[in-house]
Amino acid sequence: MTLAAVIEYAPRLGVDATCSAFGVARATYFRKRTPVHGPRLPRTAPGRKLGPSDRRAVLDVLHEPQFVDFAPAEVHAALLSEGRYFCSVRTMHRILAENMEARERRNLTRHPVYERPELMATAPNQLWSWDITKLKGPAKWTYFHLYVILDVFSRYVVGWMVAPRESTNLAKRLIAETCRRQGIDRDQLTLHADRGSSMKSKPVAFLLADLGVTKSHSRPYVSDDNPFSEAHFKTLKYRPDFPKKFGCIQDSRAHCIDFFAWYNDEHHHSGLAMFTPADVHYGHIEQRLTARQAVMDTAFEAHPERFPHGRPVVKRPSGEVWINPPRPAVQAPLNEGDGSSGAQEVQS
Repeated sequence: MTLAAVIEYAPRLGVDATCSAFGVARATYFRKRTPVHGPRLPRTAPGRKLGPSDRRAVLDVLHEPQFVDFAPAEVHAALLSEGRYFCSVRTMHRILAENMEARERRNLTRHPVYERPELMATAPNQLWSWDITKLKGPAKWTYFHLYVILDVFSRYVVGWMVAPRESTNLAKRLIAETCRRQGIDRDQLTLHADRGSSMKSKPVAFLLADLGVTKSHSRPYVSDDNPFSEAHFKTLKYRPDFPKKFGCIQDSRAHCIDFFAWYNDEHHHSGLAMFTPADVHYGHIEQRLTARQAVMDTAFEAHPERFPHGRPVVKRPSGEVWINPPRPAVQAPLNEGDGSSGAQEVQS
């Protein structure tokens, strides 16, 4: 019935549009529109094809002890050296495949399919992202480790710490203290991270279970499953005042104190419609929007000719923020159905 409708409407509405609407392949339409007259003749085998006895002989040769572990090309060359020829190398491959004897010989790793994390936040303290980055020390191969916990919805740094090493116990301390300072209740928060050793450690997992925090991890070998923490570290390290190396751990802490105060309270974030993270985190958006809109209205009243698209409207931040938003579903065919810098360091 569906195919008949396609054949009826396609000449008037167009083949592509009609086939797409009814979920019918274009090839099916053209094949049914011009049916083949008479029964389809069976395909005859080419004259050069090996018969069953010849194919059995080739398989027996490939099973011989001196050839059983060799590739068909090696067997073919060895047979030529012995003065024997049975068939081409490609035919040997074809005969082995027909008998289910062709496969990948190398012991390749088969990676499982990991679930793509899809996380959404519609308010602060619903979804946090955390990561650890290295800060260069005074000598070669010396580093200080910067732990940062970031609120995904507001981009507000809710907790950070500089330590001389990466440690599971330090990560536990930072997470617990940050949750206490932000007043996190059970079953309120999801904490997302990559698959570093501290992030996947059992002590951190037990702590999150005790706090009632849901944990989430990036997929292995996927670099963009933790984008907000990575973008934040880029902002940190591409600042003009970021040094090439720090003289001591106290220098790195002093630099981070100034940076996070600027980032939370002064930095107009492009992902937040040019509001600061503190404005979004502490609910000052409506006040800031009203003030900005008043400025733009005054400018429009003074010089409307400078605004060819009419009265400007100040953009507000998005009401939902995603890590890996869901992919759009494929349409089924019709025949189927007070804000101050609250980021404080936990000293190691």
